[in-house]
Amino acid sequence: MEASAVWQQRMTFTGVANSGFPLTIGTDPAVGGDNDGVRPMELVAIGLAGCTAMDVISLLNKKRQEVTAFEVQVHADRAADYPKVFTHAVIEYFITGHNLDETAVVRAIELSAIRYCPAQAMLARGLPIEHKYHIYEDVGGDQRQLVISASCTPVGDTTK
Repeated sequence: MEASAVWQQRMTFTGVANSGFPLTIGTDPAVGGDNDGVRPMELVAIGLAGCTAMDVISLLNKKRQEVTAFEVQVHADRAADYPKVFTHAVIEYFITGHNLDETAVVRAIELSAIRYCPAQAMLARGLPIEHKYHIYEDVGGDQRQLVISASCTPVGDTTK
């Protein structure tokens, strides 16, 4: 994989990788930026959320789960001192559908964590990552009813 960040002005860069889709990277005015783009560490968190989300939705589709809405949120704590790395993360999965199988949801999350998501495997080597999930029944008309909220602990070797 190749990626670049090309300086535009002050603290604004255009980032691009192999896919060719450009994005603006910026920062807060307090550190010389123009508040005009995604922060670099936000990109890391977004990458983690997107990586595991793609795995989980793909696995749920293969398991013929009828998912009608799906969101992954990453909550990451950062060190107070430089380099202000992530120190802990919680990944929360919000799955809405019809008659979703909790076992299938948990297994999809586990497989993402231990086998498929390179972002998660890489970050898990440097910080603890918790996994929480919320399963909702789609009751129609943009309404949903909570079925279960729980945590799971993926078990397996992520170094393979």
